[in-house]
Parts: sequence; C-alpha cells; structure tokens
Amino acid sequence: MSHGSLSLPARLCLLAWDSTEVTGAGRLPPLVRAGALVELAQHGLLTDEDGIATPADLDSDTGDPVLDGLLELVRESRPHHWHSWVSLRARITLDAVREQLAAGGCLRAEKRRILGVFPTVEYALVRGPVVQALRTQARAALLGSVPVAEISERDAALAALADAAGLLPPDSRPAPGRAEQLTERAGETAAVLRTVVREVRTAKAAAVAS
Repeated sequence: MSHGSLSLPARLCLLAWDSTEVTGAGRLPPLVRAGALVELAQHGLLTDEDGIATPADLDSDTGDPVLDGLLELVRESRPHHWHSWVSLRARITLDAVREQLAAGGCLRAEKRRILGVFPTVEYALVRGPVVQALRTQARAALLGSVPVAEISERDAALAALADAAGLLPPDSRPAPGRAEQLTERAGETAAVLRTVVREVRTAKAAAVAS
C-alpha cells in the first residue's frame, strides 16, 4: 500500500505514529475523525447546512469502509454540527483506520491480554518509509516550497490538520498565513476544514493544559 492510495484519516493516523504527545494524550481519535469528515465533504457526500454535517443522499458511498462507516453513522444519527462530530464516538473511526492499515500491511496487529484477562489489540508500525514520505510531503506544503495552487485539496487538508495537531517538528512551522492559505485551498469545503482544524487545535490545547 503506497501512501498515495491512503485516505486522509489513514494518513493522519500514520503521521501521528511516533508522536507520543499526540497518541498518548487521547488526541488521536478526534484528529483521525476530523480527516474522515473532511474527506467525506470533499467527496460531496457530506454537505454543510447551517453548520450541520448533512448527508447528500442515502445511497452514495466512497468504497472505503472507514469513510463509509462514518457516513452511515451520520445518516443514522440525529443531526450534529461538524465540531460535534470531530469527537463524538471518534474512537470508532480510529479503530477502523488501524484495522484497515493492518490489512494493507502498514501496521501489524498484535493481540494481547491486559492483566492476563482482558483482550486488546496493539499495533506496530511496519512501513516506516511511508510515514517518512507523508512527513516530507506535509512539511513541504507547510514550508512553502510548493505553491499552494499546485497542492491538491486533500494534501492541503493533510498539512493544515497536521499543523493544527502539532504532528511535525518545530522546524516545520509554517510561515505566517501559510496554514490559512492551505485551508482555503479546500475550495467549497474550506468552511468545513476551518471548523475541524479549530476543533483539533482545541483538543491539543486542552491536552497540553491537562
């Protein structure tokens, strides 16, 4: 599985892999969920109606089980604003992404028992070069070596969310206004991306404060 075939939530999951600051603080589920929401919006399957994430119809899907699972959850639930969906039952999306990455060979699933009784699954990274390629790509987008107009909407969203979550090293901090430019690159879904980026930043600040 090359990184080019990975969904936005899968890319974010891998980018955060060696960041204990993110994964250890419970900030990963909202980040991965944010990526899934943005990608569904980019596909036109979730639309914005007065700030509420609204399914475009009841039949269309992406063919990606993680994205389609979230889409089905939104369809079956009462209406919620985008910012609510970033954290609402977000662990479901994270678990599905990890299973998908394990099936694709990026992660290795290891079954264990907590206290010798309670079954759990831990994951180990298998394809480190994929993570490095994603990090290089996001860093290039943030530092401005690539014109914003030449960056795809999904890659721009990846960089904006990675920056909001603090996934990249300090020397990858974008120039003033660059993250905002990447967010606006999302075009019709820029409002959605702005909302979920704000929620990811809020989750990061809350984790740091605690």
